[in-house]
Amino acid sequence: MKFGLFYEHQLPQPWDEDSELRLYQDALEQVALADRLGIDYVWEVEHHFLEEYSHSSAPEVFLAACSQRTRHIRLGHGIALMPPKYNHPARVAERVATLDLVSNGRVEWGTGESATAVEMGGFGVDPSDKRSMWEEATEQAANMLAMRPYPGFQGRWFDMPCRNLVPKPVQKPHPPMWVACSRRETIHLAARKGLGALTFSFLDPEQAARWVEEYYAIIKSEECVPIGHRVNPNIAIVTGMSCHPDETEAIRRGLDGFRFFGYSLGYYALFGEHKPGRADLWQRFLEVKDRLPDNAGRGGIGTPAQLREHLAKYEKAGIDQVMFIQQSGGNRHEHICQSLEIFASQVMPEFKDRERLRAAGKERELAPFIEAALARKQHLPPLEDAQIPGIEAFGRKAPSPLVGGDRGGAISIPTADPLAERGSRVS
Repeated sequence: MKFGLFYEHQLPQPWDEDSELRLYQDALEQVALADRLGIDYVWEVEHHFLEEYSHSSAPEVFLAACSQRTRHIRLGHGIALMPPKYNHPARVAERVATLDLVSNGRVEWGTGESATAVEMGGFGVDPSDKRSMWEEATEQAANMLAMRPYPGFQGRWFDMPCRNLVPKPVQKPHPPMWVACSRRETIHLAARKGLGALTFSFLDPEQAARWVEEYYAIIKSEECVPIGHRVNPNIAIVTGMSCHPDETEAIRRGLDGFRFFGYSLGYYALFGEHKPGRADLWQRFLEVKDRLPDNAGRGGIGTPAQLREHLAKYEKAGIDQVMFIQQSGGNRHEHICQSLEIFASQVMPEFKDRERLRAAGKERELAPFIEAALARKQHLPPLEDAQIPGIEAFGRKAPSPLVGGDRGGAISIPTADPLAERGSRVS
């Protein structure tokens, strides 16, 4: 089983002038530390307008900064919002490819729909359309990364003419793809589409084992038809994490932050009535926090021995990766770093040893099923050379104001194609 960090960039009030600066700089230090300690993944969300819950609207920028402070840790979009009203599919593909280049091939491409009225209303996304938007945009963004040129598309949610998307990613045909899952039905969708499942529900080990069994049964069946150009058979789940030799101290340092994570998620997704710029979630949370229920994610808060026991249950259930929620609520930067160091030295090594053996066996077992799934995919037909349209420069239709120079005389722009003037012959 592998391990990752999961970031929302939570920032409870009150705020001062430097609150967001400290938030981001602390997170960058935490990721750099995690890389040195051997943590496998960092996942960063994309959310918009969700005050206090998530100040993370440009994950590709944060992940690019992480890429230059790390060498090994995988950099995950957890997730990129795919409905075109949030992000044009070509822009997602360009950002994924560029991040893969600057990180030397370490990108994990998580995709998703969005779930809150605050975000969907802000971008004019109808909740009844978001699944269809996600599917169309995700499939076409994968095609853009894999094809040269992309032949163009006329769909329900966006149109695009033939273009060759550049740059192309290091990982061919594109980085591993995932989808956000919060329900059993979405886990099944992930398997049918050949995607890794980023499971943002707090599952107990028994429930996790059932979902794992169902997921891999679909991966091995004829239902699996990849939405992209590769299959990524993986299930990742989230859990809280605060590790300390003293259980009471681990709870003191981590439990309220984890509870705030659940409370603020529920506020935006289920029960809140949000007034932009005026709500105070932290104060609301403090008034009710002692009445909030614990759930499966609470098990990652405790001593190294308690974490070892908790995580071993998920390993036995077949979970491929556990993502730790540490940066939540009012959790302190120094406590997050200390917790990571204790976990990495006293808990993680035995899981790493077992993972190396398990991964090789899993790859061999699934190889024929993945090959069969890729054979079932109906590919977008590539264009023959004669079918690729020529795109005339504007200067062929009307004079450009810069033809002949840049007004300062430093740049000379040809007014016609020299090859065309010579009959397109090169000696």
